[in-house]
Amino acid sequence: MSAVLGAAGLTPVEFAVTVCVVLIAGVVRGFAGFGMSAIIVLALSMIMAPSRVVPVAMLLEIAASLRMLPSSWRDVDGRLSTWLLAGSAIGMPIGAWLLLTLPVPVMRLALSIFVLGICLVLWRGFRLKRHPSAPWGLAVGVFSGTANGAASFGGQPNALFLLSAPIPAAAVRATLVFIGLITAVYGSAVFRLNGLLTEETLWRAALFLLPMALGIALGQRSFSSSRPETYRHVAILLLTGLAIAGVIRTLAG
Repeated sequence: MSAVLGAAGLTPVEFAVTVCVVLIAGVVRGFAGFGMSAIIVLALSMIMAPSRVVPVAMLLEIAASLRMLPSSWRDVDGRLSTWLLAGSAIGMPIGAWLLLTLPVPVMRLALSIFVLGICLVLWRGFRLKRHPSAPWGLAVGVFSGTANGAASFGGQPNALFLLSAPIPAAAVRATLVFIGLITAVYGSAVFRLNGLLTEETLWRAALFLLPMALGIALGQRSFSSSRPETYRHVAILLLTGLAIAGVIRTLAG
């Protein structure tokens, strides 16, 4: 085991903490369809450098989406997905550059405050009256791609956007899963080109596939037995919690 941890660049304490974090994040991902990367990055950045954590979170996103997509594929909103993904493709390289050049706390605080503000609007009952147009989807996609590359925070803007749209809960969740897969694959390629994805990163991600899969299975079971409004309320509560955690984490240093 020590040889494996050495190849992954992890101490026994880092490994134990990461297993617990990934398990919890997997439960959230299985239920909500998003939030796993943000939980992993927020928690593990306390004990590891973000440049070591974010690429691992991106690889786990790929595995999580592949695990969840077959059962939810029929509910994906293809039109919204197209524009959100097009925007993400533009924003992701910008985010990767920001990750290498700007202080991570600045990015985290700005994104957390933004998400918290939109959550407050959604808590007050705001909903779009029509299916979002292409320009809105593209703009949100650019913002999400930038946030994803900079701080693995891309799922939150997408989730806020889809939760405000007049589409079913199953479509919100499925679309987030699909977008998560494509953006994570693209983001991993961008990270590789920028030297952020190494053999050590692959070892780290492989170590946590099992606890992630277990968490996802538990989360999916909870989603199957929940009502659509319950999903929306839990999703907004999750986003609010992540935003508050991001602010506290940044201010605490």
